Amino acid sequence: MTRLGRTALPSLHGVRTPAYDPSGVTVGVVHLGVGAFHRAHQAVYTDAVLAADPTWGISGFTQRSAAVRDQLAPQDGLYTVLERGAGAAPPQVIGALREIHTPDACGGPAARIADPRVRLVTLTVTEKGYRFAGGHLDLTDPFVRADLATFPQPPTRSAVGRLVAGLELRRRADAGPISVLSCDNLPANGATLRGLVADFCAALPAGDRLMDWIAASVAFPSCVVDRIVPSTTAADLAAVAAALGVRDEGAVVAEPFTQWVIEDTFAAGRPAWETAGAVFTADVAPYEAAKLRLLNATHSLLAYTGALAGHDTIAAAMTDPVLADAARRLMTEDAAPTLTLPDGFDLPGYQESVLRRFADPALGHRTAQVAADGSLKLPIRLLGTARDRLAAGGTPQWTALAVAAWMVYVATRGPVDDPLAETLAAAADASSAASLVDSLLPVLPSPPDPVWRDLLVAHAGRLLHDN
Repeated sequence: MTRLGRTALPSLHGVRTPAYDPSGVTVGVVHLGVGAFHRAHQAVYTDAVLAADPTWGISGFTQRSAAVRDQLAPQDGLYTVLERGAGAAPPQVIGALREIHTPDACGGPAARIADPRVRLVTLTVTEKGYRFAGGHLDLTDPFVRADLATFPQPPTRSAVGRLVAGLELRRRADAGPISVLSCDNLPANGATLRGLVADFCAALPAGDRLMDWIAASVAFPSCVVDRIVPSTTAADLAAVAAALGVRDEGAVVAEPFTQWVIEDTFAAGRPAWETAGAVFTADVAPYEAAKLRLLNATHSLLAYTGALAGHDTIAAAMTDPVLADAARRLMTEDAAPTLTLPDGFDLPGYQESVLRRFADPALGHRTAQVAADGSLKLPIRLLGTARDRLAAGGTPQWTALAVAAWMVYVATRGPVDDPLAETLAAAADASSAASLVDSLLPVLPSPPDPVWRDLLVAHAGRLLHDN
């Protein structure tokens, strides 16, 4: 079967194709971490603006693997977004990704960031890709240390190292201001990334001069992203081929729902993403808290309790009335009382939409995929709710269930997909519920409250008995 590419576009029918000529698009965005989520989210929003302004094409760099490059380069960067679930639109071919590189190609991302035509850097490198510890850049990380030792020369290894090297080359070239937009699930992701950049600069022999330029020339807006993007399967690729009549090795799958809330503080212009449905605001914090504490926290609860109960997917976990009830009560009883919501925010409607999205079996979002990197996700998604409820005299029963389920998952389903996998395997002591909780509590920045420990022990005891 013919491979998807620009020459195949005129022959495609019954699918949505770019409303512009991809060959006429120029690069204005460098993206670090070209994975499925970026292709199903930010690239889709960008695709929608290119007919009106073709200067915002994306130059994408993978983290390490050449797999995405090998999928997309033979296809002129084109790929299909296949929506699954109620209200799904026809498949859409996206043309926003005009370049796709591995990080060691073309001088690396640093050289591309230094191009004066580039006005924006975006990132989806996952929580662990930022290599932070205790709220700061982990200067003991081998990739970070290697980047500092050879700065700003390639090859760079860490996302922050690649970004800062690009900013230094841009400063030297007097290429003008630029914005850096993290699209990962980090609290205050813009401010967090700015802090990590400052940590990297502070570790450089002459980092003050670079940091002064960054302070004057670089904006770090925060944003909130939301779309469920499960792993693409062979059946999904077959469905895309049947719809298009050509083979697409880079197709991605997503739910119909998508959200992007962005702090409107850019240093060098921005794409008109609002024309595609993005929301620009002066303060993303209320949206961020709602998403992390309602949607992401509930996702984690269902991933760990669902996996322990033998469910392969989040939707299957939602068919279990006990787990579905726990998910609802985590939102209503634990998280909601801790939130200060944006004006006009429909809290009951949002909670119902979360449960409805999770229950949709068409997505096939695997519990193991959501359960990955728990040591990084839980502090962001769950522990803030626990601290706030305990401080208010409440009992975060369902939040504790999620954390206890993670502990039992670590102890009984290892080795887990986590940057601390070896530490967790060595620490976990499942000889009793109390020993398990006490062995893993130090790994998390947990509330130092005996009520919290008691809740965890009670839940862990029941879960260990059931497993």
